[in-house]
Amino acid sequence: MEELANLFHGFAVALQPYNIMLMIIGITLGVIIGVLPGLGGANGVAILLPLTFSMPPTSAIIMLSCIYWGALFGGAITSILFNIPGEPWSVATTFDGYPMAQQGRPGEALTAAFTSSFVGALFAVIMITLVAPLVAGFALRFGPAEKFAVYFLAFCSFVGLSKEPPFKTIAAMMMGFALAAVGLDSITGQLRLTFGVTELLNGFDFLIAVIGLFGIGEILLTMEEGLAFRGGNASINLRVVLQTWRELPAYWMTSLRSCLIGCWMGVTPAGATPASFMSYGIAKRLARRGNNFGKGEIEGVIAPETAAHAAGTSALLPMLSLGVPGSPTAAVLLGGLLIWGLQPGPMLFVEQKEFVWGLIASMYLGNLAGLIVVLTCVPIFAAILRVPFGIIAPLILVLCAIGAYSVHNSTFDVMLMLVFGVLGYLLKKCNYPLAPLVLAIVLGDKAEEAFRQSLLGSQGSLGVFFSNGLVSTIMALGLVALFWSAIQEGYSRLRMSMA
Repeated sequence: MEELANLFHGFAVALQPYNIMLMIIGITLGVIIGVLPGLGGANGVAILLPLTFSMPPTSAIIMLSCIYWGALFGGAITSILFNIPGEPWSVATTFDGYPMAQQGRPGEALTAAFTSSFVGALFAVIMITLVAPLVAGFALRFGPAEKFAVYFLAFCSFVGLSKEPPFKTIAAMMMGFALAAVGLDSITGQLRLTFGVTELLNGFDFLIAVIGLFGIGEILLTMEEGLAFRGGNASINLRVVLQTWRELPAYWMTSLRSCLIGCWMGVTPAGATPASFMSYGIAKRLARRGNNFGKGEIEGVIAPETAAHAAGTSALLPMLSLGVPGSPTAAVLLGGLLIWGLQPGPMLFVEQKEFVWGLIASMYLGNLAGLIVVLTCVPIFAAILRVPFGIIAPLILVLCAIGAYSVHNSTFDVMLMLVFGVLGYLLKKCNYPLAPLVLAIVLGDKAEEAFRQSLLGSQGSLGVFFSNGLVSTIMALGLVALFWSAIQEGYSRLRMSMA
C-alpha cells in the first residue's frame, strides 16, 4: 500500500502543467531523434542534457526520459518505411516491417509497431513499480560470468532457434565477431587488426555498420532491380488503426513472451538490441506461420518492438536501484542524476521518494503520450511512401551520410558506411542473414570482455560458468537453444519409434 500511495504522489508531481509540457516536447524531440539514423536515444539525451541544468531534477528527468521514450517509438518509422533502422534495436523490425510496407500495408505495420512498443513499455513500468524496492539483492549477484552467460544465451538462441541455415548463420556471426575485435583491447590495451589506421583505434561503430549494411545495401539492391519500387499505397485512417488493434489480441502469447524476454534483458542488463533479436528468433521458431517470417508477417513486427521497449524501459530499474545503467541511454541519465546531486542506489527510494515516483509516474504518462503522438502522425509517416524511389533514394543516401558523419564528425565514418553498404549488398545477394552479423558486432566485444574477466577471476577455469545456480541455469538454457533443432529431431524420432 505504501508503494501505491507513493505512485499516486508521483502522478501528482508528473501531472503538473509544466511537467506535462516538458513531456510532450520530450516525446516529439525523441521521435525526431529516433527517425534520424545514427543519432540515437543516448546521443540525443546527451546533446540535450545541458538544457535541463536549470530545471528542477524531477522535471529534468521527466523531459530526458520522454526523449528516450520518443526515440524508442521513432526508431520503427524508418525501419518499416525504408528498411533503415533509426535505432540499433529497430534492426529486427525491418525483417517483416519493411516487407509489409512494400506490400502496401505501411499503416498496419506502423500501428502494430507503435502499439506493441506501448504494451512492452507498460509491462516494464508495472514491473518497475512492483519490483523496484526488491531488485537490489538479485541484481548484485550479476558478475562477469553471469553477464557472459546472458550474451551466450542470445547468440545460441539466434543459431539454434533461427530457421536460417546454421552454417550461414554461424558464418555471418563469426564475421561480426571479427569486426567487433578491431581496435583497442579493453583488457590488455593492445591494438588489434587496425593495420596502422588511427581511425580504427576505437573499432567499428555499430551504427555506422547498421546504416551501411541495411540502408546503403538496400539502395544498391533496388538500383540493380531498375528502381522497381515506385512507392506504395499509403492511404491510412482511423479504420486501419482500429482494424489492426482488433487483430493484435490474437498474438497475446507473443506479446507476453516478448515482454518477459525484454524485461529480463533490460534488468540483467543485456539491452534492447539483443532482446529484440532474441524475441524475433523465438517468435519465428514458435509461430504457426513461422515460415512466412521475413515476408511481411505482423507477428514479426510485434515480437521485436514489444521486447525492445520492455528492455529499454526496464533498463532504468538497475540504474535507479543500484546505480548500474542497463543501457547507453540509462548511462547518460545516470550522469544527469549525479550532476543534479542525486546518488542512484537503494537509498534513493528512501531519501528522494518524490523524484523516484515522479519518474515512474512519468513513464506511464510519457508512453501513453508517445503512443498518441506517433499514431496521430501515422498518416504523415505512411504518406512518405507515395514519393517515387527515384526521388527518395538520393535523400536517403544524404540522410545516411549525415547520420554516419554525426556519430564522430568524421568523413572516415562515411567511407566506412559505404564499405559496409557494399558488404551488405554482397551478403544479401548470397542469401546470408545480416541479423547474426549485426548482433555479433553489437555484443561481440562486450561478450569477450565478460568472458575474459570471468577467466581472470577464476584463474583460467571454465568451471566459473557453472559455479552457481544462476549462471548454470542461463548457460544450460543457452545450450538447449543451440541444440534445439537436434533435440526436436531426436524427440520426434523417439516418438515415432515408440509408436
